[in-house]
Amino acid sequence: MLKITHNAGFFSCCSIKLFSIVNFINSNNKMPDSIDSSQQFKWYKINDNDITYDYFKHYGTENIDINIPINNCNQFSNYSKLDYRRHDLLIKKYFSPSETIIKLINNIEKKYMLSYNNICVLFYRGNDKNSETKICEYSEYLNYTAKIITKNPHMIFLIQSDETEFIKYMTSKYPNNSFYFKSEIRHMKKCNDTVDIKMRSTNNEFSKKYLAITIIMSKCKYIICGSGNCSMWIMLYRGNNKNVIQNLIGEWFTDNVSI
Repeated sequence: MLKITHNAGFFSCCSIKLFSIVNFINSNNKMPDSIDSSQQFKWYKINDNDITYDYFKHYGTENIDINIPINNCNQFSNYSKLDYRRHDLLIKKYFSPSETIIKLINNIEKKYMLSYNNICVLFYRGNDKNSETKICEYSEYLNYTAKIITKNPHMIFLIQSDETEFIKYMTSKYPNNSFYFKSEIRHMKKCNDTVDIKMRSTNNEFSKKYLAITIIMSKCKYIICGSGNCSMWIMLYRGNNKNVIQNLIGEWFTDNVSI
């Protein structure tokens, strides 16, 4: 059995779980027989029960054919360098969304009438992320949104952030061709903290919605984002970095973008 007990933000928990699985496979040349993550996701629990499968389908007993070694993920890296081919097998086995999350995805798709091929995500993880890495100014996103609109005049911008100011800034720049998930996300004025800590009483509900939204963002035509666990998991669910524009410690990467 592989037991994982790391606790912090939701996608930090996911990253450490994935990191531990990869290390186990690389060290033992096989899949773990079972994985115990019952002690994870404590920030999101209502009681002490294991909530892993509230978010993810059970991984089952079937082994997957995967070549080793697998290069582990790093949230603060150029996402064009992620080992997508091998990680995709692990994401599908251990992190496929549960029926609860799939239902949330379907409901959001219908409510907002999402057409993925016409959506560019503007994802900005702010607030305390600034204490972990250098994050860019809001205005830097406009250098790339302008190019995307020039090539795709009918593109709609999906604005996703934990900073209220970013949402207001981008909706003011694109008042007629942007939207955000008004009742499905939490955001707050810029500070050195997280919504998970400030709004702890709603963590269980909104962590499920945020996983659904992360998978939704992964399906969109373009993604403009910073770097961190949340951004990395958008990539892992996407399975590639095609049409992804990434800011990493003051540098912008457009390795695989057609604009």
